[in-house]
Amino acid sequence: LSLEKVPNHLVIIGAGVIGLELGSVWQRLGARVTVVEFLDRICPGMDNEIARQFRRTLEGQGLTFRLGQRVVEAKTSGQKVKVTIEPSKGLADGAEAETLTADNVLVAIGRRPFTQALGLETVGIETDKRGTIPVDGGFRTSAPGIFAIGDVIDGPMLAHKAEKEGVAVAEIIAGKSASIDYGTVPGIVYTAPEVANIGFAEQDLKEAGVAYKVGKFPFKANSRARAMGDTDGMVKVLAHKETGRILGAHILGKDAGTLIHEVGAIMEFAGSYDDLIHVIHGHPTLNEAVKEAAMAIDKRAIHV
Repeated sequence: LSLEKVPNHLVIIGAGVIGLELGSVWQRLGARVTVVEFLDRICPGMDNEIARQFRRTLEGQGLTFRLGQRVVEAKTSGQKVKVTIEPSKGLADGAEAETLTADNVLVAIGRRPFTQALGLETVGIETDKRGTIPVDGGFRTSAPGIFAIGDVIDGPMLAHKAEKEGVAVAEIIAGKSASIDYGTVPGIVYTAPEVANIGFAEQDLKEAGVAYKVGKFPFKANSRARAMGDTDGMVKVLAHKETGRILGAHILGKDAGTLIHEVGAIMEFAGSYDDLIHVIHGHPTLNEAVKEAAMAIDKRAIHV
């Protein structure tokens, strides 16, 4: 973000949230963006189907992905940076590593808690091997009277997650009870279009052997999206097969980060997809796509 001019070619190492957010920004500003990722997919942990469609959308905008590649070396050469990459599984016999030439390279391979030089050892607080501070269910550390929240403890490094934990700690200190359902913490990728998720991804439910059903609705069938010319993406809702309780939701599209919260409100009260359907949605709104995705679970969607 501190670059003085838009690079002709920007190489980003890491196809996670931060890498894609900044890659999306610089691509829209006119840079040619190449994203190198060790894995064979973007955004690990994201619902597989949504991730595939998200990748196609970004590729359609001009981003180039080099998946299943690892960086062997990066060194400056005059005003350029030479980035050498090879397959993550190693070079085949006779194959050679490839060199990308970029104006700038952004390393976005993850974050770690900043717990060094805080003086934790002076009060008897130790960190685990990842550098996070262990806490109990009430955010208490091993040092009496000291609590820890946010990025320095386990869990997603999200401002809204930390804010919720801060409120919970204040209530605990005041003698009240407080708890957090981490299954309803939304995750948002601030690209264009946005991606938002809450709860379980479909592959997680499959791996856990949970009986579920799914409903999907494309924004190209939503009247507001069509009127705005923002029809990329879809809404996907996952619900328990027997109880109907919403287990997760995933949105790729315009204002996804805003739309996800109505699903979160239902999930916070252990609601079902029927509860979501019974909410009257204004027309024309993007939120109608969320309702129709829930309706699609029982093949009741109206506009597809």
